[in-house]
Amino acid sequence: MNYANDVKAFIKHHYRHFNSAALVDAAEGYVTFVDGGGKMLLAMAGAMSTAELGLSLAEMIRQDKIHAISCTGANLEEDIYNLVAHDHYVRIPNYRDLTPEDEHELLSRHLNRVTDTCIPEEEAIRRIEAAILDEWTAADRTGERYFPHEFLYRILRSGKLEHYYQIDPKDSWMLAAAEKNLPIFVPGWEDSTSGNIYASHCMRGDIKNVHTVRTGIEYMMALTEWYTSTVQDSPIGFFQIGGGIAGDFPICVVPMLRQDMELETIPLWAYFCQISDSTTSYGSYSGAVPNEKITWEKLDITTPRFVVESDATIVAPLIFAYVLAS
Repeated sequence: MNYANDVKAFIKHHYRHFNSAALVDAAEGYVTFVDGGGKMLLAMAGAMSTAELGLSLAEMIRQDKIHAISCTGANLEEDIYNLVAHDHYVRIPNYRDLTPEDEHELLSRHLNRVTDTCIPEEEAIRRIEAAILDEWTAADRTGERYFPHEFLYRILRSGKLEHYYQIDPKDSWMLAAAEKNLPIFVPGWEDSTSGNIYASHCMRGDIKNVHTVRTGIEYMMALTEWYTSTVQDSPIGFFQIGGGIAGDFPICVVPMLRQDMELETIPLWAYFCQISDSTTSYGSYSGAVPNEKITWEKLDITTPRFVVESDATIVAPLIFAYVLAS
């Protein structure tokens, strides 16, 4: 990260107002929080892995600037898709101009489009399916059960995919997470491509016990264990990219502990930042202002709160560079 100091200097000189100033405030708050002994949970929605956030996120993990991750199943698997099939991805810079016929032509080429980037089905999705199916069926035969991210950790640690690597391994955040054994929580994993594939193999009878992959409720219980043990020694912050289940699931662990478990002395989240391009609207969680979270007993009135209303593919790497330079 030799460029991080230059990026930080540029940001401090130019980013003085509006969303750019909010970015600086959030980054300074992040640095102060972590330097003071705080631990940070990253909540990651959207398609940030396909946007190659691993280029900066992996280093954040290696340097202990992120201590746990809640993410969608898509982000979990798509970092590994990029790791093994990067050279086969197709970028569509004029994606706004595509007709339905253009989209169907991409389908015929087995290219799954995510905005301006197409994920190649055979080289990415099916390549990982073969590797993960071996892990699922092996666990199923022995009666073992693991979380979705643990199955992927097992594959990465085994080295069975190394001959497919098409990017520098240091740019894969999942590899960095596996090396650290980072706690990961994946709510709604069933909604991912791997979740769909798992369901198909259960219905085909390849997997006898559908519970071989552990569930979202068990993820909440694991998150509870992590939060209660970690917060005994360190305050815990919440850095949120996007909205939806990746953010709402983990942040709810605090009111669940305080209200449902009646553990009223459990500390609230001690830092909060959200990067979002969702506008505040009727019933929108993604666009809700942080103050609303005070009413749900997620944040305190003293919790440092930041919102950067912009594109996370632009903002997150800048904040990460700022933090890494500090």
